[in-house]
Amino acid sequence: MKLSEIKEILPSLDNVEFQLEDGSFVPEHFHVTEVGSVIKHFIDCGGTIRKENTVSFQLWNANDFEHRLKPAKLLNIIALSEEKLGLEDGEIEVEYQNTTIGKYNLEFNGKNFVLTNTTTACLAQDACGIPAEKQKINLSELIVNKSSCCTPDSGCC
Repeated sequence: MKLSEIKEILPSLDNVEFQLEDGSFVPEHFHVTEVGSVIKHFIDCGGTIRKENTVSFQLWNANDFEHRLKPAKLLNIIALSEEKLGLEDGEIEVEYQNTTIGKYNLEFNGKNFVLTNTTTACLAQDACGIPAEKQKINLSELIVNKSSCCTPDSGCC
């Protein structure tokens, strides 16, 4: 989800709720402790130099159980970040500590923001020597060419 998308969704909500893919929720007393711009400048295993810009939200749970972040407050935090940091309309990456600090993508299911798991991948698969995954088929799906097949009465043996 891009920053512009969350800004379009927030005004229509009564509450800001974050849910994990397993259905559990970030406790409702969470804080957004950071909104920032993250620039990752790196070289992949194929030697290509790359640069990625994302918008980072950090969620944190404190012991102030009466705290509730309202949509207007999050919009104000985003606006301040855009003004002071020159925040661009990038993909949002959410940091949230569950068992360890995790980085999540963000989606919206019509009611809640959903923290979706991220994965790693090789960006230079053509250059790093990993063989292409072989196609798996069932033997019953093979098309047999009767003229080149050795059968008991074909006379090939």
